[in-house]
Amino acid sequence: MATQIHATAIVDAKAKIGADVEIGPYCVVGPDVQLGDKVRLVAHVVVDGRTTMGAGTVVYPFASIGQRPQDLKYHGELSALEIGENNQIREHVTMNPGTEGGGMLTRVGNNGLFMVGSHVAHDCNVGNNVIMANNATLAGHVVVGDFVVIGGLAAVHQFVRIGPHAMIGGMSGVENDVIPYGMVKGERAHLAGLNIVGLERRGFGRDDIHALRSAYRTLFSKEGTMAERLEDVAQHYASKTLVDGMVEFVRSRASRALCQPHNGE
Repeated sequence: MATQIHATAIVDAKAKIGADVEIGPYCVVGPDVQLGDKVRLVAHVVVDGRTTMGAGTVVYPFASIGQRPQDLKYHGELSALEIGENNQIREHVTMNPGTEGGGMLTRVGNNGLFMVGSHVAHDCNVGNNVIMANNATLAGHVVVGDFVVIGGLAAVHQFVRIGPHAMIGGMSGVENDVIPYGMVKGERAHLAGLNIVGLERRGFGRDDIHALRSAYRTLFSKEGTMAERLEDVAQHYASKTLVDGMVEFVRSRASRALCQPHNGE
């Protein structure tokens, strides 16, 4: 199929359009946009700014991609938005480019599903195979690992990190970092165990899940300090790759505290 551009679409002559792209009715594509092969803009889509969109990504009506960041400190610097391949970006989704204060780049990985009204703010780094349900929102500078699921109407505070394979419950307010494989929920989100269902669906073995469960119980027990418990976990599970990932995530935390279970449970 050759590239198809509807007669009502406005595509700047400077935009770089790949092979077999479909740009539907009333879409607007800016001069600094690059669309990969087989990208599809269904209808009424706006893609602007220095935005790159990978092959096979589909964007649904009324999405606004690459417009000016919602940050009063932004003064028109030439920042960018990079979107990977084979994403589904549904109706009314917004994704903004980076700012000078965050490295000038917002990055979205491959194979994501961004449901109606979800928002990826400036300077976020979103991994592969991420699902953001309806009206889930990321504030600026958020890091989201691979295979994370963020429930509907959840809101993630700026600079929070969410580790790979974590699950964020619907309507949760996430103010602190979420460990890899963790599950959080609540108006002010608290850790509620591990994302066992997600791990099983993705083919993780029983031994790996058992090791994660044991490490989790040790890490969030009431005995000793967090630093002491973290070293215990690191030493006891040194040969377990999944636990190593959890340990490194906790060790590397920076601006935000760690999301904790209620009452240390």
